[in-house]
Amino acid sequence: MAKKLWEKNTTVNPEIERFTVGRDRELDLMLARYDVIGSIAHSTMLQSIGMLTKEEMDSLHSELRNIYSTIEKGEFVIEDGVEDVHSQVELMLTRRLGDTGKKIHSGRSRNDQVLVDLKLFARHELQEVCTAVKELFDALIEQSEKHKEVLLPGYTHLQVAMPSSFGLWFGAYAESLADDMLFLQAAYRMCNRNPLGSAAGYGSSFPLDRTMTTRLLGFDTMNYNVVYAQMGRGKSERNIAHALATVAGTLAKFAFDACMFNSQNFGFVKLPAECTTGSSIMPHKKNPDVFELIRAKCNRMQALPNDILLIMNNLPSGYFRDLQIIKELFLPAFAELKECIRMVTYTVERIEVNSTVINDSRYDAMFSVEEVNRLSAEGMPFRDAYKKVGLDIEAGTFVPDKKVHHTHEGSIGNLCNKEITALMESIYSSIDFEKANTAEQALLGK
Repeated sequence: MAKKLWEKNTTVNPEIERFTVGRDRELDLMLARYDVIGSIAHSTMLQSIGMLTKEEMDSLHSELRNIYSTIEKGEFVIEDGVEDVHSQVELMLTRRLGDTGKKIHSGRSRNDQVLVDLKLFARHELQEVCTAVKELFDALIEQSEKHKEVLLPGYTHLQVAMPSSFGLWFGAYAESLADDMLFLQAAYRMCNRNPLGSAAGYGSSFPLDRTMTTRLLGFDTMNYNVVYAQMGRGKSERNIAHALATVAGTLAKFAFDACMFNSQNFGFVKLPAECTTGSSIMPHKKNPDVFELIRAKCNRMQALPNDILLIMNNLPSGYFRDLQIIKELFLPAFAELKECIRMVTYTVERIEVNSTVINDSRYDAMFSVEEVNRLSAEGMPFRDAYKKVGLDIEAGTFVPDKKVHHTHEGSIGNLCNKEITALMESIYSSIDFEKANTAEQALLGK
């Protein structure tokens, strides 16, 4: 059994070890490639300040890239008795390089190692989330434009209210995602700051070049104050979780609409057959299980910021093991959200719209406001027009004019999809993913 990085002459009780390690071995596999990238940057910096020779650095880089290759192939494992990914990587380096492998930990702690791993991981995952959100946005805008002339009942209090359109419906969720992208942009910027060199939270007596590792890792800036770098653990995850939860909120609301509009009592849309499931007893059923699961998963995800807050909120400055538990909530959230976005995008691209909804007389009354406005435009006082139309409806004599003429910005006849698209493009294009991608590829020698 491998010794712990901190172990001296005392052997840890196996039950204590099991409890304290928790799910770290499992979850740290998600951080492995970023631990290698961080180690390449750190060892490059150590050589620049004379802590490693050029030959030692080159041998470390060669082995670290070999380890990265095993990670890419899915062959990397954290061995029994090894606490975490940091320990595993250092153990592998020491086995292959002897004392040179032992030198790589100079000037850093597992505290700032996990911080930089988490930030590199989150940075990568946020890029994938942003890309997926943009793809869903594009699908929604396309459907909005395609069906902009097709009217749809609008509701307040789940009562038929006023004319809407499928163009408005799809476009509303597109604009919601544009706002969500602002949160993702902010999360990326907060995430993209370098904590490496803060060590255990109080810096190091070695003359570390933190500006160098910031540049090598493609961070925008560093977390300057070493105490704050450690205080940022938990806070960063919470802030990123807020951005994920914002996207999840948009998806959950769309999922509710999709389930409701797909039901026979509404019949506004038809979900793709391959996106529905059947009943074991009722042969006619086509259940919107995909959207029901999306709704549940995304509603649960909206609790994530609060879950993280409750773990880290009452901790003083400095590192505490409580923060380990955040990883169990935080790391898997990205994959779940990305999967939900992909499912919604797939369905939006294939959803069928009922173009004859307003032919149903149940929706005649929603044109009452149009008639009130027509009478007002002709000179009748609004309150008189309102009363006249109301009495006509009660008497059963109201005959709707189903031609709707809305022209103001953001209305049925003027969706402003070009403006909404420009808004999304300005936010999305302002996130400099390429800087981080180029830096990581350079460290890996690609």
